[in-house]
Amino acid sequence: MPSPQKKKTEPKKDFQTPRGMRDILPRMQYIWEKVRKTAKDIGGYYNFSRIETPIVEYAELFERGVGKGTDIVEKEMFTVHSKSKDRLVMRPEGTAACVRAYNEHGMSHLSQPVKLYYEGPMFRHERPQAGRWRQHYQVGYELLGGESDPIYDAQIILVAVRFFEELKINDLEVRLNSIGCKTCRPPYIKELLQFYRSKKKELCVDCKNRLTANPLRLLDCKQEACIALRVSAPIFVDHLCKDCNDHFKAVLEYLEELHLPYVLDHYLVRGLDYYSHTVFELVTQEGKLSLAGGGRYNYLIELLGGKKTPAVGVAIGLDRTIDLILERKLKVIPRQRPKVFLICVGELAKKRSLTLIEHLRTGRIDVQESLGKISLNAQLKSADKHGAPIALLFGQKEAFEESVIVRDMKTGAQETVPIAKMADIIRKKL
Repeated sequence: MPSPQKKKTEPKKDFQTPRGMRDILPRMQYIWEKVRKTAKDIGGYYNFSRIETPIVEYAELFERGVGKGTDIVEKEMFTVHSKSKDRLVMRPEGTAACVRAYNEHGMSHLSQPVKLYYEGPMFRHERPQAGRWRQHYQVGYELLGGESDPIYDAQIILVAVRFFEELKINDLEVRLNSIGCKTCRPPYIKELLQFYRSKKKELCVDCKNRLTANPLRLLDCKQEACIALRVSAPIFVDHLCKDCNDHFKAVLEYLEELHLPYVLDHYLVRGLDYYSHTVFELVTQEGKLSLAGGGRYNYLIELLGGKKTPAVGVAIGLDRTIDLILERKLKVIPRQRPKVFLICVGELAKKRSLTLIEHLRTGRIDVQESLGKISLNAQLKSADKHGAPIALLFGQKEAFEESVIVRDMKTGAQETVPIAKMADIIRKKL
């Protein structure tokens, strides 16, 4: 009789995050919370209301809005396979989603302009590298409607600058350009193509494709050979129509009035099709790392089904911002209130410990505990490890007497106090 074959066991798999994704651990949350609070406070001061759009949107929203010839649409969108066979993607950026919401919910009937801000994850299937994640986080400020007034371009730039200043990042360089409108852009692109077609053999593979798909992106290429070529390329500011020239000049005058230094960058075009007129980036002076970018997009609302409506906005990369804060060791976090440490000994004390913690909460005393640990020594070690200045010893005797022992962890001095007066006494000691 043949012996039964042993069932093959599959090797144990150690699960990890997918490539380009990562966990934001508890030890990092304090700085993320600070950055998010800064985004909220800045938005509140300048009258931007928070909006939250779905993580999943229809693919056509970005194909039509961002542009089929862009890297985002051609290479970087995460597709979602739905049972209904809708063509859905995980949002790669926030502006098109805000415009969709503006149109869908009739915000054009509200007092104009409508100021919106958002914060959340975006998804792009790009090559992971320093500061670039496939799930990355952005804060965006969008100003939709009203007149196509240069003062709004300047205010959006100001909002981004103030956001970084609140985080003690004070040395960013504002780089600006104008990429014109539907009137002056076609003649400029025609001249740009004439220049580059004669040098097609010297272009990188991507730029050869951009000749037909997205000519403006020829100026934005990061390949050394293409950078060398663009020095001789025609620049947009020399080809602006009168309206665009006046608009751009007024933006610069507002920035000068605000004493915000800026640099004209003739090769800055941004990577999305919806931009027109002013485009800008905020970059670090030493490493030229881009932390934020935006501009005017006067045609996008109409393109996505609304009326012809001017708009301008900025998106801020939170991942790179936090990396820079850590790299520079900037002290952006306010001093935390010290926490006392609650030590419970015995079943009765443990049973009443949650009620005691609620007394501390209503008395505005922050507390840490290790309620699952039984021995006094183990809990004292935890208190010491957390650096608690004060320990509260709560045992059987104290539970009966409705009191607690307040112990100074540095000197060892301690006193027994009634629970009713506990919060006031601890506050004085802290």
